[in-house]
Amino acid sequence: MKTILLIEDNDDIRENTAEILELTGYTVLTAENGKIGVEKALKTRPDLVICDIMMPILDGYGVLHIFNKNPQLSGIPFIFLTAKTERSDFRKGMELGADDYLTKPFDESELLSAIEGRLNRFRNVGPQNVDGPVQPQLLKPDYELNHNGLDQFLGDARQVGNLASLSADRKTHFIRKKQYIYTEGDEPTRLYFLKSGRIKTVRSNTDGKELITGFYNAGEFFGYHALLDNTEYADSAVVLDDAELIYIPDDEFKQLLLANNEIGQTFIKLLAGHVSEREQQLVGMAYSSLRRRVADALLRLHEHSSTHHPQGLIQLTRDELASVVGTATESLIRTLTEFKQDGFIELVGAGIRVLQPDKLRRANW
Repeated sequence: MKTILLIEDNDDIRENTAEILELTGYTVLTAENGKIGVEKALKTRPDLVICDIMMPILDGYGVLHIFNKNPQLSGIPFIFLTAKTERSDFRKGMELGADDYLTKPFDESELLSAIEGRLNRFRNVGPQNVDGPVQPQLLKPDYELNHNGLDQFLGDARQVGNLASLSADRKTHFIRKKQYIYTEGDEPTRLYFLKSGRIKTVRSNTDGKELITGFYNAGEFFGYHALLDNTEYADSAVVLDDAELIYIPDDEFKQLLLANNEIGQTFIKLLAGHVSEREQQLVGMAYSSLRRRVADALLRLHEHSSTHHPQGLIQLTRDELASVVGTATESLIRTLTEFKQDGFIELVGAGIRVLQPDKLRRANW
């Protein structure tokens, strides 16, 4: 039986809402102000909180702020109640990390639907475990320790409402194709969320030649390595297609990782795996044959494009793909022609489709 904490200063609304919830089968804790609500939550961790915004002693924004800061309470689904309908109130609540928002007066079906929707996306891992806050239902116990696993984790965490709060209801910045978002040596100040478009990250050598270090598609975060390391950017981010970006201050990103041990530990573990993957790629570029390097690059891009492109096309110019492999464009084109003749790939206009990934992976060159 799920426990719901109802924080509401209006006696009639509090009593009527509590009765509806109890008749539905929930265990209900009630509080007439935010301070009492927090005290009850610390004593008995609820599965979900319904909280009025305008209250004496401690308002709803203050309650949510405490929940976000306290490891024992962070991650609990949080629904705001308010009689105010101004857009600014909604925006402020969602920016603080609220999961839903109901405007009074609300009907019974609207209330129960909102509760069921939030509870279906979370599972409780123990009310008294300070080091083990609520783990989102979509988070898996194990992710692959590579770029794909990191992307999958960030997508899962974003969907269930923890990382989602970072990009919710924020100003969107439109950036034109070929413009730089940040360059090597810049100080990091924010995390980036790509709402639409494509981004590449590149690193230049002393001769000005570029090596592409990564690609990012809509729905992905980027720019987090330098934030976590507290170092300057080691590469530059460039817009491949016209893009819409959301900027997230670095302190908010770090507070999220600190507030939720499960999210933070998994994120760090995946970043370590991502770094290891990058090192293996560099070793391969140093010692593998050209055909092996091109094959490995195509396989990585194939896995990524299968998720973000409906036809599984690798949409890069030959110059960009050569920068990924670390070779001359002419050498790359020659190798692609050989792969096409072998039936490993298909050239579709400017795009590339991998037809036989298993054979490409097993080939010994």
